Amino acid sequence: MSTTTLADSHDALLVDLDGTLIRGPEPIPGAAEALERSGLPVVYVTNNASRAPADTAAHLRDLGFTARASDVMTSAQAAVVMLSDHVAPGAKVLVVGHDSFRDLAREAGYEVVLSADDRPEAVLQGLSRQLTWGDLAEGCLAIRQGVPWVASNTDTTLPTERGLLPGNGSLVAALRAATDRDPVVAGKPAAGVLRAAADLVGAKRPLVVGDRLDTDIEGAVAAGMPALMVLTGVHGTADLLAAPEHRRATHLARDLSALALPAERSHITSAPDLESRVLDGVLHLGAIPDALHGVDLARVVIRQAWRHGVGTIGDPGPAARSRLVEAGLVVG
Repeated sequence: MSTTTLADSHDALLVDLDGTLIRGPEPIPGAAEALERSGLPVVYVTNNASRAPADTAAHLRDLGFTARASDVMTSAQAAVVMLSDHVAPGAKVLVVGHDSFRDLAREAGYEVVLSADDRPEAVLQGLSRQLTWGDLAEGCLAIRQGVPWVASNTDTTLPTERGLLPGNGSLVAALRAATDRDPVVAGKPAAGVLRAAADLVGAKRPLVVGDRLDTDIEGAVAAGMPALMVLTGVHGTADLLAAPEHRRATHLARDLSALALPAERSHITSAPDLESRVLDGVLHLGAIPDALHGVDLARVVIRQAWRHGVGTIGDPGPAARSRLVEAGLVVG
């Protein structure tokens, strides 16, 4: 086996926050140390458009991570970067979102206006908990004039300590319904925020790291970047086994400690072969070596399932079933 670690194979890490580095108000154990040991530039990539980069960096530092404002790429920052593809420098821009989003637009040289009557040349939309019907109304009027519309992200919900609340995607849906138009989207699973993050550090071989198939991994696939899925957040091995091609990670590991291990240890298509066959759309496994357990076993089974194009595992009997369930997989 190669001694080249997963970190050695890349020139930067583009890392998700919730579920990857932090869980609720607490850091995930060992995450900060694993990033530090990698020796790679780290860009902290978040779909949160209601917090300024400096505030995100300060929050991460409070939790033990080495983070500066210049290491953060929010979906709001990416939206401002993408805006240059649609309007000229200095254009008038209406921001439906947080004041920090307006600050980013001004820092990029745009003239921020507050009303559709000011004839904005583009609309930026991001989440703000202070957003009013009047803000949405101004955005609606401007968008109906046919100007470019860039949304920071389309996350329909926002996780909080009280439960799931409406996210920016829910507010985008309101303007979609009112304008019969669709925005350009910057945040994950769109590729824009990850490409902007790579550009931030001049990375040519970045590794995307995240826990969600529908944002982090799908975004990596859209950007043409390899991705490490960690099992510290939302999705598990059973989700990855059943994932369509546009949501398939390159690597799978329990946590960020995989960065210091040989790349083959987490690479899914490098997992050992296993005797298997498909009957009536169900994957039936042969004898499972005694040495295979946990995530290592999950990678082997996921490789077989993807190769055969199936998402269901047949019942292999009590002993093997117990090991598959322990690996997070669903049998039958």
